[in-house]
Amino acid sequence: MTNYEKYKAHLRKITDINLAAGVLHWDQEVNMPPKGADFRAQQLATLSEISHNFSVDVEYGKLLEKLDGDSNLSEDEIRNVEISLKAFRKSQKYTAEFVKNHSITVSEAFQAWDKAKKENNFSIFQPMLEKLVELKREECKLLGYSEHPYDALLDQYEPDTKSSDIEKVFQDIKEKLVPFVKELMAQKQNEDAFMYQRFEQQKQWDFGIDLLKQMGYDFESGRQDLSSHPFSIHFSAQDVRITTRIDVNNLNEMIWSCIHEGGHALYEQGMLKENYGLPLGKAISLGIHESQSRLWENNVGRGLPYWKANFRLLQSYFPEELKAVNAELFYKAMNVVKPSLIRTNADELTYHLHVMIRFEIEKALIEASIEVKDLPSIWNAKYKEYLNIDVPSDSKGVLQDIHWSHGSFGYFPTYSLGSFYAIQFYNQAKEEITDLEQEIEQGNMQPLLAWLRKNVHRYGKKYSAQNLCKKITGEKLNFEHFLSYAKEKYKPLYNL
Repeated sequence: MTNYEKYKAHLRKITDINLAAGVLHWDQEVNMPPKGADFRAQQLATLSEISHNFSVDVEYGKLLEKLDGDSNLSEDEIRNVEISLKAFRKSQKYTAEFVKNHSITVSEAFQAWDKAKKENNFSIFQPMLEKLVELKREECKLLGYSEHPYDALLDQYEPDTKSSDIEKVFQDIKEKLVPFVKELMAQKQNEDAFMYQRFEQQKQWDFGIDLLKQMGYDFESGRQDLSSHPFSIHFSAQDVRITTRIDVNNLNEMIWSCIHEGGHALYEQGMLKENYGLPLGKAISLGIHESQSRLWENNVGRGLPYWKANFRLLQSYFPEELKAVNAELFYKAMNVVKPSLIRTNADELTYHLHVMIRFEIEKALIEASIEVKDLPSIWNAKYKEYLNIDVPSDSKGVLQDIHWSHGSFGYFPTYSLGSFYAIQFYNQAKEEITDLEQEIEQGNMQPLLAWLRKNVHRYGKKYSAQNLCKKITGEKLNFEHFLSYAKEKYKPLYNL
């Protein structure tokens, strides 16, 4: 066995352990009975500790050092080793005690968040969130940073990105997007009341399955379930699972959850099987991952061609509820721009204000300029300032997202980055597939999926996010693409 083969075998063991823990996480959110929480936390902590020990194994480190700079390796093999060596050096900064404590706290925090949200009471979640924030502050110190402690967390989701980079993005949003949004909101609003009738749950579910199949989601390599917060999770390219949320009085919930999580899942199902466990078999960043869900959800799913293909099918499920509606009216209803309470239900323009609020709060928590106990009032004040909305409850305010209960600080900014990558990729796809939107109008999503497989999915971590964007579109991430898209789409919708 060569040194590289030994490296692959070791890395795949780590992956096996992590993904076994992933199955337990999935079960925790989908199937686990309430009384299973205590031992589940212990089980996950044990697996986290085992994984950490493998990740910082001295012999593994020596093996990586030997492979580093080995001239006999291929370009892909060199990239795998380079990323793994960086990850190894980062893993060495964690203590086994920290890893175990973090895992236990996350499991307990999820249970506390779930209970707090159901009971609409932030105080139930507060003690666990305080523990998590302290752990995250400690983690920043362990990892180190050059500018701001939050950068250490952001780098885990969007490598080589700093808070200052994100602040520039949100400055563009404030200066260029917000004035346009205000202009839209001053116009007469399109009708969307028909989206909020009673729509039978099973029929919604069946329609969502139809949409996923049309996108190319492989149900032989995946499944969909219900959860309180929609998510996707993968255990290999041949086992990629998603969840959705259904509100019988709001058709938007299921449609956008299915398409969004389906986009994430297609990315994972498109990874090359031979790269299982290796860096080239994993997404380069959450911004790129989010680009895949946002491209399907917004650039495809909120487009008129998509509903020319799918509205009659939807109408066949709900003939009475939608008898006075056609594809054009439905298209207008799904693209209403107005302030909203819930991030996941927000339109694609005001959505970025929701993300900005979370980024500002997270950054302030990590630098300790605010404390957890003050979050409800801070959250409510920011919603009033940025969206002119009064938050009526904790469950619709500070408790609406699952991310903090997972310890996922540094994650939220990737949602906005993903939307901006998405339109840049979609514009390029339209250039290279000249009849793309005609194909979509006919219900044929295969040309787009094939393009994404070729240009995004198969590469894994081969390129950095910015270099992948440049490889695909000829330039790095450029907010102007999103701004142009927003104006071209929404001016006709609002008669501007």
